[in-house]
Amino acid sequence: MRNVLFLIVLFSHVSLLIAQESNMDNAEIVRFKSMINETSKATTTIQSNFTQYKHLDFLSNDIITEGKMAFKAPNMVKWEYLKPFEYSVIFKDDKLLINDSGTKSNVDLGNSALFKKLNELIINSVKGNLFQDSDFSMDYYKSPNYYKVIFIPKDEKIKGYIASFILLFDKKNADVLEVKMIEPSKDFTRIVFTDRLINKPLDNEVFTN
Repeated sequence: MRNVLFLIVLFSHVSLLIAQESNMDNAEIVRFKSMINETSKATTTIQSNFTQYKHLDFLSNDIITEGKMAFKAPNMVKWEYLKPFEYSVIFKDDKLLINDSGTKSNVDLGNSALFKKLNELIINSVKGNLFQDSDFSMDYYKSPNYYKVIFIPKDEKIKGYIASFILLFDKKNADVLEVKMIEPSKDFTRIVFTDRLINKPLDNEVFTN
């Protein structure tokens, strides 16, 4: 009897969570996209803490890492992992700069149209500006606390790396709260942003390896 009651409570809780999300109508989508575009155009820098959850199907628990993210328009992004290890990745001028606990390396992304596109997707996901109908099919949802958009790439090469993006947006200011990148294998990376600072001074030296 206790197990039956537990299942009833669990099912009710899950049903409530699902019910909190609903589809946006066309007018809501137009207003939402306009708000995102205005926010994106006005954003010159972003600084934020983040927690990353890497889900691999063969592991019982997600791999959790913490760090800081920095973005500076038009195309510089730094992911600095601090816990449980130190590692940084910088996307800058078609270059990928890696610092693995003092071991540095550079990768030229400009020679690969695919990786150049992936870099663009990463930058736009940080800004929340992925709304190119030619590149994605999109589904729009709303809840009391956030907007959610599921982006499915149309490019077959991109699909080989990323099956879909899921972005959660703050309903008040259109900031990106979470980014989830789902791989074709169904493994995924979920990044949760906290303590975001928008348009605060950010020196270019931050983006050096």
